[in-house]
Amino acid sequence: MEKILTDKVKEAVFSLYNYEVDEKQIQLQKTGKDFTGDITLVVFPFLRFSKKKPEETGIEIGNYLQENVKEITGFNTIKGFLNLVLDKKYWTEVFKDMITDPDFGLKKPGSESKTILVEFSSPNSNKPLHLGHIRNNLIGYSLSKIFEANGYRVKKVNIVNDRGIHICKSMLAWQKWGRGTTPETAGKKGDKLVGDFYVKFEKEYKKQVQSLIEKGTDKDKAVRTAPLIKEAQEMLRRWEDGDKEVVDLWNRMNGWVYKGFDKTYKSLGVSFDKIYYESDTYITGREIVLRALEKRFLFKKEDGSVWVDLSKEGLDEKILLRSDGTAVYMTQDLGTAYQRYDDFKFFRQIYVVGNEQNYHFQVLVLLLDKIGYKWAKDIYHLSYGMVELPEGKMKSREGTVVDADDLISEMIDTARDMSEELGKLDTYSEKQKEEIFRIIGLGALKYFILKVDPRKNMTFNPEESIDFNGNTGPFIQYTYARIKSVLRKAVEKNIEIQKKTDTGFEPNEKEIELIKILAGFPKVVRDAGIQMTTAVVANYCYELTKEFNQFYHDFSILSVDDYETRNFRLQLSEITGYTIEKCMGLLGIDVPERM
Repeated sequence: MEKILTDKVKEAVFSLYNYEVDEKQIQLQKTGKDFTGDITLVVFPFLRFSKKKPEETGIEIGNYLQENVKEITGFNTIKGFLNLVLDKKYWTEVFKDMITDPDFGLKKPGSESKTILVEFSSPNSNKPLHLGHIRNNLIGYSLSKIFEANGYRVKKVNIVNDRGIHICKSMLAWQKWGRGTTPETAGKKGDKLVGDFYVKFEKEYKKQVQSLIEKGTDKDKAVRTAPLIKEAQEMLRRWEDGDKEVVDLWNRMNGWVYKGFDKTYKSLGVSFDKIYYESDTYITGREIVLRALEKRFLFKKEDGSVWVDLSKEGLDEKILLRSDGTAVYMTQDLGTAYQRYDDFKFFRQIYVVGNEQNYHFQVLVLLLDKIGYKWAKDIYHLSYGMVELPEGKMKSREGTVVDADDLISEMIDTARDMSEELGKLDTYSEKQKEEIFRIIGLGALKYFILKVDPRKNMTFNPEESIDFNGNTGPFIQYTYARIKSVLRKAVEKNIEIQKKTDTGFEPNEKEIELIKILAGFPKVVRDAGIQMTTAVVANYCYELTKEFNQFYHDFSILSVDDYETRNFRLQLSEITGYTIEKCMGLLGIDVPERM
């Protein structure tokens, strides 16, 4: 219908005002709930052609559309907005399309599909994943599903920041205070054990700095010259020189961390098609920098360090190689970007990285373009906002972050407590119960985070997220389980659902409203991909769920005597359940058959 209306609006403007309009000027949107209509046309762009008031222009275009589009039965104008009313028969035809197409709203990637790379997670191998990583992983994974639903071939990639001074801090602390402990002997996941030593380093380092300050050393000098930081820097130098002892320890401790990460990723339900490691890609990045230096895209300072001058682009100078030839973070990202294009020839590469890195990605894109990589323009930084708890920000160095594994366990425990209070799972086995608790707990966590636009900062409230009422994951999951219960009871009563609409049956206003929302699913998927936001899908799913619950409350389904009415409502329930399942699937959320 959107395509038909777009073409007819172009016809109308040409016929009425003798002007050809570009499709970009035609803005169609769903009519707001406070107004009568189904689709709204924004009239303001056409006033310069009509030379008339918004209401008058809207009436003229409305009359033309009603005369030339058989599905339009009426219209009204509110200021510069033309609200169009569609025939009931149109909605029953749309419903027919929905029930006969199991993939309604979704496009499947084909051989000609373009490739989108989505980078997310990007952990440091010196500490476990925390709440901030959870938001990052959930956004990246869900966007990957959304892009795939829009017909793209999607590659989910990760870059592990496994080199640098922060890694050496954990290694040095383990050497000094670890006493040979391992994840097995400590009874801890490897990422948590290594993270403990990172925190230990920072605490001891602060003590040294404070001691130097108390003895009269300037604070900046104390930070630079404290024995621990000097030892960590020396360890980094030895690592970059390939010192066997340091490299062996690095491999061993990183191995502990990766095993820990894998468990967390599995618990969270995310996965990757390829994982890159900074320890590999920084070498490629350094080669790129040296080649660009030869071609005079970059310049060298007196101390031998290599820089890029981006002052003409409104930025400043940026170091790429230190005076000793070692690489910086930007160098690694150059190598990673190059390697990924070489691997996948992507149409677009999306970096899901927090907004504190905005400047970094501005520089990365400009630098790649300056060096001569044409695909630099295809890089996009999805700059997401920070996530906090009600009590405030988290700090890794002080060990005050919310551990991802602990939060996942807490959510499952809370789901268990709330479900047991409701007492609806008393007949289930313990194994069945635990699986449902897991689905509810993770669903609450994921939905609460993903319903917020990624670009916004947010506060995560565990208690609020797991409420069985309101805009929450458990509310939507419960509605899905309710629909499945209705369909199971139909089977128990030997009621077969016939997939047909050619019966002359006329849905009531509530049923039509539910069909209208269901019909909007393809546009929701498309808009979510274009806008790169999970919130569009999440909040649509909530709107659909609310509407179905109102319908369920107001009308009988199985107890209706009239066959056509009962069959239609069962079909409507079934397609609503499918759509809820699709929406939640795009968010990486499971839906339980029973709750």
